[in-house]
Formats: sequence, C-alpha cells, structure tokens
Amino acid sequence: MKHYNYDEWLQYVKDEINEKDKQELEDHLYTCDQCLTHYLLAIEANETSLPILSDISEFTDSVMAEVSKQKIAVPDTTNNFSTMLMVPSVPDTKTDTKTKIKKKPFYQQALFHYLLAAAATILLTFTGAFQSLATYANALESPQQQVQEKRPSVTEGVINKTFAWMDSLEKKEAVKK
Repeated sequence: MKHYNYDEWLQYVKDEINEKDKQELEDHLYTCDQCLTHYLLAIEANETSLPILSDISEFTDSVMAEVSKQKIAVPDTTNNFSTMLMVPSVPDTKTDTKTKIKKKPFYQQALFHYLLAAAATILLTFTGAFQSLATYANALESPQQQVQEKRPSVTEGVINKTFAWMDSLEKKEAVKK
C-alpha cells in the first residue's frame, strides 16, 4: 500500500492537485489510518484559509438533498433474473409518510417472546420440573463421586509408597543393629 506524505495532503487541502490524484487520495483515506492522521494535520495547519459556514443548517439541508438525489444499486429479488434496481440512497421522507408502515403480528414481537418464556418458567417451577431435574443431576453425579473416592489420587499414591519405602529402610536398619 502506498502512503502519502504530509506535503501531498497539504496540497490536497489547498486544492493544488489534479482530479485524478485527488480521487486517488480520497479513496486512500478510506483504508489508511496513518494517512488520515496526516490529512487531519494538514487541515489543522490550513484551517484559517478554509471557508467559514454562515448557516450550518442550510449547508446540512443542501448536503442531504444531494445525497437523496444519488441512487444506489440494489439486487432485484422479485424475479429470478440477476438484475439491479436503482433506488435512492436515502429514502424520500415525503413518500414515506404516505405509505403505511406494516406492524409485525403480535407473535413476532419481542415482548410476546419474553412473556412466553416467563410463563413457561413459572409453569415449570410450580409443577416441580426443575426439582426433578436437580434430583436427576445429583443421581448422575453421585456414582462418579463414589468412584473417585475409592481411587486415591496420584499424589496420595506417591506419598504412601514413599512412606512404605522409608518404613522398610528403618526396619532394615533396626535389623542390622
């Protein structure tokens, strides 16, 4: 990836480069944090020569109007052909108010699912299903614990053998005397 230096970004901010290079620099900004830092430093250094907005809300409205005029390509899912439909990138608010928003059926809403889960939990609690599950889980764990209790751990086995060896040494010493 090619990186651009601070001087190149300063020329970009001052609008002293051709359109091809300008487009290349703009595309590069989307992927490179290092160059974005250089770009922001160049803007700060050249901040006094940038135009001052007199009416911010008017500027915002004009930008949003331009954005709503642009169209994006969306796959057409209504037929089996691989065609693309051109739709506005920002929905037109005038047409959206005229069309009614379809509400989801009650059984597809999150509140319904929460209530259903709460009702099932209460039902299972009062019928004793959870208690029988706990009893069953304890019954499954008990044999494993008994098997583990019968078998000494490796550490205990080593300790027992060490003490037995030491006792045999002591007996041999006692016999020699």
